[in-house]
Amino acid sequence: MQETYEEVSFTVKDLGGATALTYRKTRLAAQRSYNGMKDSVDVLKNRLIQTKDAKTALKLQTEIDALESEKKVLGEIISDCEFVEEWMVTGRRPGGKRGIERRAAYEREKLMDPTHMQSFVQPEGCGSPSTIGDTERERIAEALNILSKRERECYTLAHGYCYSFADIAKTLKITKSSVQKFITRAQEKISKMCVEK
Repeated sequence: MQETYEEVSFTVKDLGGATALTYRKTRLAAQRSYNGMKDSVDVLKNRLIQTKDAKTALKLQTEIDALESEKKVLGEIISDCEFVEEWMVTGRRPGGKRGIERRAAYEREKLMDPTHMQSFVQPEGCGSPSTIGDTERERIAEALNILSKRERECYTLAHGYCYSFADIAKTLKITKSSVQKFITRAQEKISKMCVEK
């Protein structure tokens, strides 16, 4: 008596836009197909154990290998759908240690073109004085006005004249670590001012 097994196939259909719901539907459809294939493989393996004919055993083994290969692909589809679905639902990459809302300070900073500060400090030395506009010039002046005198000096020498910390320390007759503290404090104040606006 020859047993038959239900052949399982996975059909692809358009479920619409890429949303968490469509990925969930795709994952569930793939999971059903995967489970059906698993059952079919189990039936074939039982038949393989019971068969005594080598020709039939070879045919069964070939069918089992084909189903195992399809099962592996479906397992990958399920895994990928779970990954994307979790990313869409939680809004962060699965397995990541830190979400986008908890980035380090250097990843949150908005970079500024260093030539703007240089042309503010020495307009004649940076080619055309029109490299920055009046509004940018006012914003830089406003940012520098919130700094203390020493912070402004250190910040201007570092970013406007491109002095090294050692050169600034020598010029102002202070330690290099003090220069670093003044510049760090100035950057924090300017960043805070930019965030508030």
